[in-house]
Amino acid sequence: MANILVVDDELGIRDLLWEILNDEGHTVEVAENAAQARAARLRERPDLVLLDIWMPDTDGVTLLKEWSVSGALTMPVIMMSGHATIDTAVAATKIGAHAFLEKPITLQKLLKAIEQGLEKGTQRKPAPLLLGQVVPSLAESVLPHVLPPVLVVEPGPQAQQDFALDKPLREARDEFEKAYFEYHLAQENGSMTRVAEKTGLERTHLYRKLKQLGVDLTRGKRNTA
Repeated sequence: MANILVVDDELGIRDLLWEILNDEGHTVEVAENAAQARAARLRERPDLVLLDIWMPDTDGVTLLKEWSVSGALTMPVIMMSGHATIDTAVAATKIGAHAFLEKPITLQKLLKAIEQGLEKGTQRKPAPLLLGQVVPSLAESVLPHVLPPVLVVEPGPQAQQDFALDKPLREARDEFEKAYFEYHLAQENGSMTRVAEKTGLERTHLYRKLKQLGVDLTRGKRNTA
């Protein structure tokens, strides 16, 4: 998961994007103007920035150009706007923006652009290979061909669970459903969007179901600290 900076002067959009990206397991920082964005850029070193074009103090294209000229454009930046022209989008791309999203932004386009941006950022800044990283990598590539899959694929303790069959049907069903959703949360690293797709439930229904079953929504997310 990644550290993502959201820059938008509209509180509703900042809150919505924070909720969506947090559900996806990302660490999210928000800023409502260019001044806050500059401070967050230095403080958090984000892996990706979602940057609104029209802001009251300094517009997003100017801020993007500022980062580019100063050498601070070391992360993918996705521009957002509901009123920008094609010329504005092209200008931002020439300066160094990774992509442009037109508001209102659909969830599918948002997540796809972020996924592609993070992939680009990883290619741009390859992590140094350390000795301690070689062994896990070798184990991941070799063990699946040597050991039975059940010994290799263990998303979490909830994947192995015994169910008592002498309980009332309702209790037994709730236990199974809780283990079922905990398993998929672990598999998808806490991504509510992907769990909803995997289980065939609408996100709102999924939220209600997890709360009803007492599922800890933080268990599946990776520790990004």
